[in-house]
Amino acid sequence: MKQKDLTPTPFFAELERAKSEVQKDAAAGGLAFIDMTVSSPLRVGLPFDVTSAVDAVKQEFNLWDVNPAGTLKAREAVAEYYRSRGGNFTPGQIILTASTSEAYSILFKAFCNPGDAILTPVPGYPLLDTLAELENLECYPYFLKLRREKAGKDRCGDFRFVLDTDSLLSAPANAKILLLVCPHNPTGHSVSLSEWKEVVRFCEERNLVLVVDEVFGDYRFSENVRRSWEYVSCHPERSAAKSKDPAPPKCPIVWLNGLSKICGSPQVKLGWMAVYAPEAMRESIHETLEYVADAYLSVSAPAQALAAPMLKQPAAYGARISERLRQNLAALREKFPSKYCPEILGGWYAVIRLGGDDEELTLRLLKEKHVLVQPGFFFDFDEDGWIVISLLQEPSVFAEGLQRICS
Repeated sequence: MKQKDLTPTPFFAELERAKSEVQKDAAAGGLAFIDMTVSSPLRVGLPFDVTSAVDAVKQEFNLWDVNPAGTLKAREAVAEYYRSRGGNFTPGQIILTASTSEAYSILFKAFCNPGDAILTPVPGYPLLDTLAELENLECYPYFLKLRREKAGKDRCGDFRFVLDTDSLLSAPANAKILLLVCPHNPTGHSVSLSEWKEVVRFCEERNLVLVVDEVFGDYRFSENVRRSWEYVSCHPERSAAKSKDPAPPKCPIVWLNGLSKICGSPQVKLGWMAVYAPEAMRESIHETLEYVADAYLSVSAPAQALAAPMLKQPAAYGARISERLRQNLAALREKFPSKYCPEILGGWYAVIRLGGDDEELTLRLLKEKHVLVQPGFFFDFDEDGWIVISLLQEPSVFAEGLQRICS
């Protein structure tokens, strides 16, 4: 790999200079600085009570079970997490990782060779491109497009992002993995049953592995939004035994999640892969994934011990996060109708279309209004004028930030 130039672009260098000046001005009694990009619950008054979980299992911190998939107790806790939400994974289908990013790295090593391509959604989170580049892989885009729903009798049609399944057809022959983010960061799109069927059919026809990043899966804004694993029987015995179940997918599917979002605890560093594989390739896929994981054994004993007590609490904790998200989303809807802020089905982020040049817009909001947002080009939006904000900020601060953006 060639040495990468890590010098900030002129825009991001100017953004950092402006941010520093704004923070100094705020500290000196000027207009308060508002960060509308904050992505950690730890920074907005929503910490998870890790202390009680530590007290319950700290005697296990000095135990070390050399298992590439992770301890059975931790994997049972993950399987129970899914079971409590209607899922049907077994502990044998779970492989623990130190993070979702590490899970991506393991999957890229297991299923790709240098020079292969992975299919990634656009707009999309730029970390996926970075992780692929570190494995000497190419990213090839498929697209989420903005569509206006038909207007009802008493309302205007809503704008929302949908998956452009036709854009998958141009995928290169060396594509090995299709990455699906659901709910999507940053658009809030969540895959529908019809979209899911199209994606699975495409992966089956092209012999691709389908990887579903569902780290925001617990945070949905409608009861009609489904978790993608609800569309398929993932339990190997159940899918074979129940004749009324739909035909199981013929492609491997791997769901990614972790404590970072479920429990708002990125500092604990525990994620996982929940693996579905057709019977003919099930053993070889698990052997391959565990072979790569065994080379690193990066999940610490404390993180694995904490899985059980922490995953017993996420429903109550998730309710706190969800209440914050819904409150801020309601405030956002008051300021920006669907024409400017498309429908958000899930996740922690929202996108707003204000028009104008991305760089100029972002810098003006920071310098003139002391509000930090993310520019749309950072997520590869196909037109200028988009900004991305987080819905996690403390409500009164969030409302003030929206007011300044509107002004």
